[in-house]
Amino acid sequence: MKKMPKVWSVALLMVILLGVLMTCLIFLKVQPHIPLIGCTVILVLFALMHGARWLDIEGGLVEGIHKGLKPIMILALVGVVIGVWMASGTVPYLVFIGFELINPKWFLVTALISTMIVSTFTGSSFTTIGTVGAALMGIGMGFGIDPAVCAGAVICGACFGDKMSPLSDTTNFSPAVAGVDIFTHIRHMMWTTVPAVLVTFIIFVFLGRNTAADVSMADITAAKHALESSFNLSWLVMVSPLIVVIMAFLKKPIIPVLITGIVTGAITALFMQNGMTVSSLIKTMQNGFHLKTSNDLVSNIVNRGGLQSMMSSISLIFIALGFGGIAQKVGLIDIMIQCVIKKIHRKGHYVTAAALSSIGVNIMTGEQYLSILLPGQAYQKVFDKKAIPRKTLSRTLEDGGTLVNPLIPWGVSGAFFTQALGVHVTEYLPFVFFLYLSPLFTIAMAYLPKLRNVTLNHQLEKVS
Repeated sequence: MKKMPKVWSVALLMVILLGVLMTCLIFLKVQPHIPLIGCTVILVLFALMHGARWLDIEGGLVEGIHKGLKPIMILALVGVVIGVWMASGTVPYLVFIGFELINPKWFLVTALISTMIVSTFTGSSFTTIGTVGAALMGIGMGFGIDPAVCAGAVICGACFGDKMSPLSDTTNFSPAVAGVDIFTHIRHMMWTTVPAVLVTFIIFVFLGRNTAADVSMADITAAKHALESSFNLSWLVMVSPLIVVIMAFLKKPIIPVLITGIVTGAITALFMQNGMTVSSLIKTMQNGFHLKTSNDLVSNIVNRGGLQSMMSSISLIFIALGFGGIAQKVGLIDIMIQCVIKKIHRKGHYVTAAALSSIGVNIMTGEQYLSILLPGQAYQKVFDKKAIPRKTLSRTLEDGGTLVNPLIPWGVSGAFFTQALGVHVTEYLPFVFFLYLSPLFTIAMAYLPKLRNVTLNHQLEKVS
């Protein structure tokens, strides 16, 4: 921008934007799409007032959306996968097995651990949420457990692998931005991840033991009979998800993996489920699976998925990415970060500032890659100058970038999780303990003596 805005005007703009969004979401209880468009208009007017050219603003809009085309395609494909795996009997089979084996009192812990394992092996919270997560939500509904609490356990486990797995794109991206080896990055994240996940585990044990199921065993038995009468529940329906997990473990690109899941799931549906035709399968891919059954519980579990089910989330992400692209193009995000850097001096404050900058970029753009990239580039030289290890920077970026994105309704992850699990961000927000405990532990670690010892060791390594 030709005329650089003053710090107070940028701060005022942030207050106005957040005020508009929070008022609409919390008090008016409306979807974030239109409020976010309104915020985009306010941002454009602010940029024009400070000398930005319309062509630059338009370019930022296009560039922002372009960066999100891959996650948008993934969202669309996951919607199709969910519909196909409902039709093939894969998710109903997992739900049936869950009713057989899982004790309702231990369901939340089981959901947490199982999604941790799957996400660690696949490196993807999206894949985990769209497959195992959908089945676990069905089991939780069957047990009568609050869907928001179920979603909290599923999301915590799925995001654990997205943060810690060497197969995860963000786990590779954060150390690459900070200039750190990936396994050094993963080891250093243990300082915040282990206490966060232990506290989360204990909380879900307590919640599970004190959560009374709202359905009787007779209801569960009726649901199992309805599943058996509606689907061919053979172990063969698990071939498709097994192939997907193996391909993800072998680090195959996520889009071909999902397409393989759709194709193998469709073949399974045609051969394993009576009455399934190519025409009905295509309709399922488009509009989701629809089963007519007298059992309302089963209907609520299996009637979901399809390409159209993701359109609300995709349109929201388009708007959010466009907003973020404009904010980046006109230099607003850089101004925010530089203003923060100039105001701090203590080492612990720099770690806190990096974490808050990642969170701020997440809120501004709804995009976790930018929330890692922009603060990472801005704080590299500052961390070096203050002799703070780069691995601390990479850990801070991961905690403030990867894990905060699902907490934002217009974030890519938040929008996707809402649609895939059928629970809005504002509903599951109180129960995703791992997601906000990790950034809190990151900030707390910045002020502990341990940080000073790590810094001293880092200095000795540089001297030697």
